[in-house]
Amino acid sequence: MNRWRTPALVAQAAYVLASFGVTAFTLLPGLNEGTVISALRSLLAGLVGAWWAVVFGRYVQGQATPDTDGTLRALQVFFPWLTALRLSLWLVGLLAASDLNWAEVNPVAFTALQTLALAYALAKNAVYGTLARFAADPQSTLGRLRLGQWLNLAAPLALAIGVINVVPMRGLGQGQDPGVLLMYGGYAVLDLLALGLSLLALREMPGAEPSERGP
Repeated sequence: MNRWRTPALVAQAAYVLASFGVTAFTLLPGLNEGTVISALRSLLAGLVGAWWAVVFGRYVQGQATPDTDGTLRALQVFFPWLTALRLSLWLVGLLAASDLNWAEVNPVAFTALQTLALAYALAKNAVYGTLARFAADPQSTLGRLRLGQWLNLAAPLALAIGVINVVPMRGLGQGQDPGVLLMYGGYAVLDLLALGLSLLALREMPGAEPSERGP
């Protein structure tokens, strides 16, 4: 029995619900290009997270998900769109750097922020993609190893994003409502918790090699 499977799925469900909550919150000020795109990102994150959780729940029990499965096919179709949207927003943020007041913004901090955001988007893409690729073969040692590596990388990146949201850097995001910052910080904490517990569940799945269980 995998003792971490249920906690991981519960945490993932909380992350999915939080994604939908962020979607609704983003649209509260009204519809415009910025709010619609941001809401679409969190909505896609919730949907992809839900599909991933269903497939992952089977995977850690050693149950194969055939390529014809509707949930797996939805995951395979939509997670690249989520990544593309995240990368598009990251690029917009990078291009907007020309409008920043560089007398107030620390270039090193800004570079770190952009690097973390890019790394997070790519790591989450790999988490989704790896499971989608190996869902039909949960006994594959390579699949479990790769998924574990990406979960292990995505978790600290989620934590870093949460810290940035709660403690905005000087010249970036000043004047935001503390409640808003706390909401996005809590959202990142749920993401971190889901990723971390998923890693533990993966390490206890049937047939896992000692090298996959970590230290």
